[in-house]
Amino acid sequence: MNEGGNQASIQAMFKQVMEEYGTVDVLVNNAGITKDGLVMRMKPAQWQDVIDINLTGVFYTSQEFFKLCAKKKMSEGAGRIINMSSVVGQVGNAGQANYAAAKGGVIGLTMSNAREFTSRGVLVNAICPGYIQSDMTDELPDAVKDAVISQIPLARMGKPEEIAGMTRFLALDPAAAYITGHTFNVDGGMAIGA
Repeated sequence: MNEGGNQASIQAMFKQVMEEYGTVDVLVNNAGITKDGLVMRMKPAQWQDVIDINLTGVFYTSQEFFKLCAKKKMSEGAGRIINMSSVVGQVGNAGQANYAAAKGGVIGLTMSNAREFTSRGVLVNAICPGYIQSDMTDELPDAVKDAVISQIPLARMGKPEEIAGMTRFLALDPAAAYITGHTFNVDGGMAIGA
């Protein structure tokens, strides 16, 4: 199993953070990779690596975070988890069955964790970015980028700061204290066109 889904390394990370800072109140599960390929040609490692990092890693980090929150008496909404999913987890994408399955799983995990964690004051939500300017999308050929942009109602890729703004709102804003178990698309309208 790779590091993204390695329970022992995640536990060690939480231990180190607690030793250095004494608490963790917000968890943003943002790790993600792609290893694209058509289902008929996808190798087992391509499938497993993406599932391990994009879904299993979210499970283990959420589990560790909740263990910490369960030890503290938190007021409602004092702990917050924001999971990065993807519009691909909602609508699928040819050549990305592994990624779509993992990101769709993150949505289901978000809703289940929201139901479980509210009794300890933890809110759990997900963000589904569309195509965002990033190292991952920079690698796409221009023809692919143009084809993708033509399917986005706002006719552009998103900016990292647009995802960061939604993350900051869900993580820190008092106005988000009554929101849990929801998925927020930041996708330029991409999901509505699918």
